[in-house]
Amino acid sequence: MYEMKDEYYIGVEKIDMQHKELFHIADEAYMLLKKEFVADKFDNIVAIIVRLKEYAIQHFADEEAYMLSIGYKKFLSHKTEHDDFIEKVNGIDFDSMDHNQTGTLLDIMEFLNDWLVHHILEKDKLIGTL
Repeated sequence: MYEMKDEYYIGVEKIDMQHKELFHIADEAYMLLKKEFVADKFDNIVAIIVRLKEYAIQHFADEEAYMLSIGYKKFLSHKTEHDDFIEKVNGIDFDSMDHNQTGTLLDIMEFLNDWLVHHILEKDKLIGTL
């Protein structure tokens, strides 16, 4: 379901490959949702969230370093969006997640879909045009 399509490439190879991995993590959440015969998905969801957070932190650091290296004028607002992403991931309540695993997966997928589509197409594309 989640796939890095041509329109998401910004033209900076390292960032594009990292975006591709973020799509892959989102797809893992989707595939887990579709596993009908796995009743308790808690550990898998936690693993996806941890991986997402760790990968996003590294990706954001690399992307922000690149923005600084090219003198990107909208750096601070872009960094704020990155910080908001990490805050959202950190705010996931594991206790309530255990009681609503499907809802949590759907929330994660919706959040990632919005982020991947809107952030890459509306914000990251601007980095690649410089």
